Amino acid sequence: MAIMVALQCRLLRLRKLPEPMHGGNNGGSFSENIHYSHSILILPNFHCIIVGGLAQDRCGSQGGGNVCPGGLCCTKFGYCGSTSNYCYSGCGSLCPSISNGSGISSLISRSLFDQMLKHRNDGSCRGKGFYTYDAFVAAANSFPSFGTTGDTDTRKREIAAFLGQTSHETTGPILVQSNLCGWPSAPDGPYAWGYCYVTEQGNPPDYCEVSQVYPCASGKKYYGRGPIQISYNYNYGPAGKAINSDLLNNPDLVAKDATISFKTALWFWMTPQSPKPSCHAVMTGGWTLSTADTTAGRVPGYGVTTNIINGGIECGNGSKPQVEDRIGFYKRYCDLLSVGYGNNLDCSNQTAFNS
Repeated sequence: MAIMVALQCRLLRLRKLPEPMHGGNNGGSFSENIHYSHSILILPNFHCIIVGGLAQDRCGSQGGGNVCPGGLCCTKFGYCGSTSNYCYSGCGSLCPSISNGSGISSLISRSLFDQMLKHRNDGSCRGKGFYTYDAFVAAANSFPSFGTTGDTDTRKREIAAFLGQTSHETTGPILVQSNLCGWPSAPDGPYAWGYCYVTEQGNPPDYCEVSQVYPCASGKKYYGRGPIQISYNYNYGPAGKAINSDLLNNPDLVAKDATISFKTALWFWMTPQSPKPSCHAVMTGGWTLSTADTTAGRVPGYGVTTNIINGGIECGNGSKPQVEDRIGFYKRYCDLLSVGYGNNLDCSNQTAFNS
């Protein structure tokens, strides 16, 4: 099941991967922008997703008992998904078991959220006041399996992993008011400065590419925004469809509405991108390794989420500062959640998925 998603890391980009693959932007890149062009059509009247022109495998009783990949929910109509439409009232199987007090807010309180993202509202952060606890919880409730799958330790590690990876995306050596945000000399250390900005820093281009399915809206720019720094028109379009927001015509919503902003990041986190599993599946034990994964040294753990996000640049070539930064955030959040780190935190010996 191939579903496209965008990711922009450290304000820089890797290549687009349409059919066939071609080179990306010049000037070096620290991220993977993955795009399976023309790969999704949503037919709401039939509760059906078409991938690459072929209907995805059915699940549940309509699919001969097939289980959705990556821990996705299966609707009563036999289709896989991760949003509330799939996992709540419309859910037929693999539904999250959520009762009062067992949702994500039972593991991460407002005060703990503020402690984890300690300096996000600091005057040195350009995103001051944007990323709120209420927006995070509201967005998480739209993806009911996030932070609710598995035992308590598993749930905590998934939350730590999500916030760790997105913190890395929204901090860095940004000089603001004579302070270096998220750098070794920053107050409380570099890993207390996640979620410091909302939009791509510098003077980014419009990131508009020709697309018949997701054409650029006149005058709109599709540079990085939000926790996952989503970018390009061909990613804003399908992301908006998934969360029921017209992001193609209103990309600034990702930088103006914190709930929508978190939803774009959670959409990426919960969505498998063949041959990649979803980050959610990796962190909750829902990933079934293939022979190719084993041969490539890809093993369950936080390191594979880095491989999913930016493996082409950061994985398989020894230790990288970006990887260590991601691990640093993750460890801090695990410590605050009082949970162990698990195994295989880096990806230095893993081959990238798209190699």
